[in-house]
Amino acid sequence: MRAARALLGIDQRQLAALAGVSLPTIQRMEASDGQVRSVVDTLVKVINAIESAGIEIIGENAQSSGAGRGVRLKETAAGGQTRHIPSVLFDQTAQDDAC
Repeated sequence: MRAARALLGIDQRQLAALAGVSLPTIQRMEASDGQVRSVVDTLVKVINAIESAGIEIIGENAQSSGAGRGVRLKETAAGGQTRHIPSVLFDQTAQDDAC
């Protein structure tokens, strides 16, 4: 979420307004370590606001459908693989496993 806000040049208060949620909700979501914890409806509101503002959210092992350049975390600074945290909303492998 912080990366999306940075790309958009908005602060937490502006994201909260775009998503129709409270500032403390955005603060709590961004303070989550690893997977964001939230009510699904609230998370969907935030995701929709980010996507409506022009951000493409790319899940683990998913291909980007957009054009242009982007960034993705490949490995940790120590050279190891990043810790995989499955995301039902964005993880292509989670969607594939469910089928």
